[in-house]
This record gives sequence, C-alpha cells and structure tokens, in this order.
Amino acid sequence: MIQFPKDFLWGAATAAYQVEGGNVHADWWRWEKETGKENSGPACRHYDLYELDFELARGLHHNTHRFSIEWSRIEPEEGKFPEAALKHYVDVVLALKARNIEPVVTLHHFTNPVWFTKFGGWTNKQSVDYFLRFSEHMVRALAKYVRYWITLNEPTIYFSHAYIFGVWPPQEKSLWKALAVKGYLSAAHIKTYRMIHKIYKELNLRDPFVSIAQHMQAFVPCTSSVKNNFAAFLRHQWFNLGLIDTFVRHKTLDFIGLNYYSRQLVELEKWGLRNLAMDVCKSNHHPVKKNSLGWDIYPEGLCDLLVKLRKYHLPVLITENGICTSDDALRWEYISGHLEHMHRAMEQGVPVMGYLYWSLLDNFEWDKGFGPRFGLIDIDYKTQQRTVRASAVKFSRVCQTGILG
Repeated sequence: MIQFPKDFLWGAATAAYQVEGGNVHADWWRWEKETGKENSGPACRHYDLYELDFELARGLHHNTHRFSIEWSRIEPEEGKFPEAALKHYVDVVLALKARNIEPVVTLHHFTNPVWFTKFGGWTNKQSVDYFLRFSEHMVRALAKYVRYWITLNEPTIYFSHAYIFGVWPPQEKSLWKALAVKGYLSAAHIKTYRMIHKIYKELNLRDPFVSIAQHMQAFVPCTSSVKNNFAAFLRHQWFNLGLIDTFVRHKTLDFIGLNYYSRQLVELEKWGLRNLAMDVCKSNHHPVKKNSLGWDIYPEGLCDLLVKLRKYHLPVLITENGICTSDDALRWEYISGHLEHMHRAMEQGVPVMGYLYWSLLDNFEWDKGFGPRFGLIDIDYKTQQRTVRASAVKFSRVCQTGILG
C-alpha cells in the first residue's frame, strides 16, 4: 500500500482548443480548413458543457483541474476584448471553486489568434508585448480566485513542431525562426511571471505559484556506448532542462510543471549533429507496451526525471501524464504504474505537489485528430454523451483516499 500526502493535488487536465469547440478565431481553425486536416469542429462542446464535466470531475473526487484560456476568444481582433468571453472564463473558475476544485490556469496552450499570426506570430519581437497584454487582462480578472498559473504549455514542443519539423501551423522549417520563437517565448514567460507576482502584491493576495508545463522525455541509451550515453545526456540537457535552467537563473519558477508520457530509446548510427539530436533505436531492443500512437510505456522514466529535478529545490506538479488506448485496463495499469514510480521519487526527497492526468475527456489531439483516446471520460462525438471509464473510477479511489493499494 502506498500513501500520498493529505494535501496532495489530484485531478486531470484539458486544453481549450481540444475540448471547447468552435474556436473560429484561432490559427489552428484556419489551418485545418486550409490543409484539409480533420476539423476540430464542436470538439467536446466543453465551452457549453463545462458544468457537466466539472460535476463528473467532482464525482471522481478530483480536487484540482488544469484548463487553458483560448486567447483567440478573449482577443478575437487585435486590441478588442469582448466582455462575454472574459465573463465565460470567470464563470468556469467559479464553477470549479463551487465544487471545491482548485483551478490551475494555462495562458498559452499552442493556439494563437489569427490576427496575431498576421504579424508573424511568435517570430515577431512584438509577440511578447501582445502576450503580456492578454495575460494581464486575464490575471486581473481571475487573480482573486486562482493561485496556480501556467504561462506556457510545452514551449519546446510548440517551437519544434511548428518551426523545425513543420507539422503544426505555420508549418515552417527554419532553425533560425525556431530559435527566435524560443527566445520570444522565454521572454514572454519571464515578463508574465513578474507581472503576475506584481499584480498579486498590488491586490494584497497570497503569493501565486507560477510555472510552465515542460514536456520531458526519458532519454534512455539503447546500449551503454559512449555515443549513446553522450547523446542521451545532451538531449536531456537541451530538450528537458534547457528552458528550466533559463527560468531558474531568472528566478521565474515557483514550481516545475512536468508533462511526462514516454521514453526515447537512443541509439546513434554515427557521430554527427543530426544523429546526436535525432537517432533512435530502430530494432525494437528492450520492447515495452505502447499506447495507440506507438509511444513506449515507461513509468520508470517518471521516477528518473523527478530525481534529476531534485537539484532545483523546487516543488514539482505533474501537469500531464496519460495514455491514449482503446484498452481501459491498460489505462489503469499506466496510471497506477506512474503513480508508483512518482511515489518512489517522493521517497527519495522529491517534493511532488500533485498529479494531473491527461486528460479528463477524450479530445481533439491536434494533428492526430479525434482518433487517440486519452480521456478518463469517453466522449461519443456524435451524441456528446459522456461515459466514465472504469480506470477513472479506480483513479478516483486514489484521489479520495490518497492510497494506492
């Protein structure tokens, strides 16, 4: 039997564009239309049905919920902030508070307003000021109800998928643009962090907890060769810790938000920059179970990463951890395995604050469409019927008791 602390944060996460539906002013919406990709359409209709979804979360004994603000609703045209959109997100937060669920608010989860992209999006130096203006608008509206803020979700994934691999809008492949975007996202976080703290002091509120949600992978050498060990070390330093190091230097993290899903088995064909950054094992050495997207299930990696984060002396919140699968028994195996390894890290002195499963609902999985099923709650997209999965009920017992038996 594993016992977790009494004040642990338990719950799940969503992202506005993936669940709300009808985000017509977002760059992704336009991109889906232009490229003929699967359209997010009404998604889970969470924009209308959020109270129903939060009632389900309450019934599952969640005490915390992470969600994001859709910037393109708050500012559909440059400099115009419709009151109704702001009121909606205030109502969302109040609906959580009414159910004793702690809100964790994400300000940027991959999507941008179309008007913002016309200025060059995050490649434009002005992007930092635009984001700061939007963020201040939201923080002033929500500060008295919200204590936990995520400025950026997975910035490394955003700039790599949009500007290096070119698979997300605007589908550009430019290392220089990617580096510029990384720089402006970093500046946006640092300035937003300071702005949030300033507003809380101004309003005489308790100190907020502000961070990013950083996607991290377990980079595991396939064989213990010098090449593989060196490449795994480099990838961990750059991909997992690069931005964390920057923000720790600037004293702009109150905790570390960690998104963890999988491992990468590192095996280099030869020395070379591209090889050091990209080569993986192609021979199915060390086989493990996989999710429906083919990602390795490797709960040991969560413990390893958490122990490596101990050096920062900051609390850690698991802001995302989850599996897409049609096998719900595998979903519970995934959750319980990761909780067990998270607890092992806690026993080694890692100050973990909480665990948020990805995702509360099945949802629109970006360029993968509606196929992957990550939800604790099944969504029938034709009828919008919600069905609580057995894995969700098992997880709810942990949320309720703090015990993994």
